Amino acid sequence: MNRLTLLLLTAVAPVSWGTTYLVTTELLPVGHPLLAGLLRSLPAGLLALAIGRTLPTGWWWLKALVLGILNIGAFFPLLFLAAERLPGGVAAAVAGAQPLIVLALGTLVLRDRIRPASAIAALAGAAGVAMVVLGPEAKLDGWGILAALGGVSSTGLGIILTKRWGRPTGVGPVAYAGWQLTAGGLFLLPLTITLEGFPSHLDGGAVLGYLWLGTVGGLIAYTLWFRGIQQLPVIAPGLLALLSPVVATVLGATIAGESFSGAQAVGIGIVLVALIGGQIAARPRRGSIPIEPALEDAVSTRR
Repeated sequence: MNRLTLLLLTAVAPVSWGTTYLVTTELLPVGHPLLAGLLRSLPAGLLALAIGRTLPTGWWWLKALVLGILNIGAFFPLLFLAAERLPGGVAAAVAGAQPLIVLALGTLVLRDRIRPASAIAALAGAAGVAMVVLGPEAKLDGWGILAALGGVSSTGLGIILTKRWGRPTGVGPVAYAGWQLTAGGLFLLPLTITLEGFPSHLDGGAVLGYLWLGTVGGLIAYTLWFRGIQQLPVIAPGLLALLSPVVATVLGATIAGESFSGAQAVGIGIVLVALIGGQIAARPRRGSIPIEPALEDAVSTRR
């Protein structure tokens, strides 16, 4: 698979996540962010386990739990909480901080050298989404902003650890996604029961919304996303995440009737330029060997 195809397939994930905010505000019952995260993750995870037919072994039980909590268990409820307290474009636009978080964590954890062009792209992307956030009628709820920042920080660390630990030999991307979706869902299950409970009634729109989030936004998106993280340079997925605020803002303006200004349009343009420029800058240098971060495989081979 060439790099462009891999980038396009990986981009399916943040594009689908950009629909989360519209689905949450228009279809899902209010006040149930934990339930939304649970129904998005656990059924999809169990289905993926049934398809992949592979369970973790050894230390991978703990690693799958950690990754599941970071990428799913913590991220989902914070994401839905942000979507309930902020306009769609504002909530998703906070994801613009993720490339900066990934760059910083990549340097600390992976000892990955920061390329100036990548840093410029990350800063430009953050500036672009800031222009989207600061629209003329943006409602900057404090708790909503904190929830959104917490969510992107959690998944940013998840990206780095996914890159650091790789994927065990013989485990396919569907099974690997199933481990994390199931772990995240099981983490959310007792929290949902004890802290939030279940709505007394779910209408057809809510059922449709949960199905969309669990299939396209859950199983399909995370299978493609985790495979992309492992095969692309570390900054590439973080920059692709900028597609989420673009999609959410466009959907918010065209479907939900949210305001959309010229400054926000310029911000989206900056985000797209940063995304494309950052992907070009992140290309492996000619003659370099792409690194697959399957460190666990290397250790087991030596044994």
